[in-house]
Amino acid sequence: MEENKLTAWERMELIRHKGRPTVRDYIPMIFDEFYELHGDRLFGDDAAIIGGIARVHGISVTVLGQVKGHNLEENKKTNFSCPHPEGYRKALRLAHQAEKFHRPVICFIDTPGAFCGVAAEERGQGEAIARNLLEFSQLKTPVISIVLGEGGSGGALALGVCDTLGMLENSLYSVISPRGFASILWKDASREKEAAEIMHMRAEDLVEYGVCDGIIPEAPGGAHMNPQLTAGNIADFILDALKNLTQKSVANLLEARYNKFRKIGVFEEGGQIPPGSVLDDTLPGMDDLPEDGVSVSTEETDLNQVL
Repeated sequence: MEENKLTAWERMELIRHKGRPTVRDYIPMIFDEFYELHGDRLFGDDAAIIGGIARVHGISVTVLGQVKGHNLEENKKTNFSCPHPEGYRKALRLAHQAEKFHRPVICFIDTPGAFCGVAAEERGQGEAIARNLLEFSQLKTPVISIVLGEGGSGGALALGVCDTLGMLENSLYSVISPRGFASILWKDASREKEAAEIMHMRAEDLVEYGVCDGIIPEAPGGAHMNPQLTAGNIADFILDALKNLTQKSVANLLEARYNKFRKIGVFEEGGQIPPGSVLDDTLPGMDDLPEDGVSVSTEETDLNQVL
């Protein structure tokens, strides 16, 4: 793959191109016999997340993906790819189903972020995302996540706890969108272009930081120029990852997944710890405590002296 010299903002404009393929375009090009499943069994069915069972080269898998549209009507139907809590709960329900029947889970990430409306908060948006983070980390089946375009905020991270993370070469992935970054840091959402350039959210940046495991080539000029070619590259990435992950025992799979996220974003005061460094994260044992233990004073304190 030739070096991609596009800036983060140029890629943002590219992935917002109305002709860029979405997960609904990719599914029939990558998978066979896709059967969509609906609902979280608690509230309803969220059109912003699609889920179902499929086969890829004869291997049964569960497919989960955030859905963008190509026009205003499609985007309104899918809430502009901003899922509600029931969308994340649907994804988790299907992930547990996949675990029960020993199917790998394939997640497609493509969202500017989870829906932040009042109704979503009333139905527990934060809890739904947090539960996905927790339970996907413990899922006893291989999980592969692929960023198709925008990967913003907790809305993306909720499908990003995985064994292998791949990114299309023009995709972006970050804990917050550039607009949100600019709104919080500078109180000026119009500076999102400036924010995008300093957030280090490109695929090659995330490979360097150890977050992304592989960059998936797109067709020259962007995925929309040749969706079939891009879909073939995604399929190759999935098959390679499945070949590697299905050879591991469940215990080794979970340990490797834990270690993958344990090493991300490790910092110490004064700068980032060099790649490859190992932290001693053991808790102090009983032998490390003072001989007299820890004492708590029960004497009354004069607050005026303290203040």
